[in-house]
Amino acid sequence: MRYKITIEYNGSSFSGWQKQQHSANSIQEAIENAIFNFSGEKVTLYCGGRTDAGVHALGQIAHFD
Repeated sequence: MRYKITIEYNGSSFSGWQKQQHSANSIQEAIENAIFNFSGEKVTLYCGGRTDAGVHALGQIAHFD
């Protein structure tokens, strides 16, 4: 089953959307960890657009299976 989520965040303290090898401070990783914490399932989020470091989002769409 595919789940769609709509995300709003303040990106001031994040390194941007995409997971980075040398940084554990991405929006994607924070949301994936939050989903794991309440569901016990590891997921990978996919989104239509990525934000850079320090950029905020209002109504960003992502999905996971």
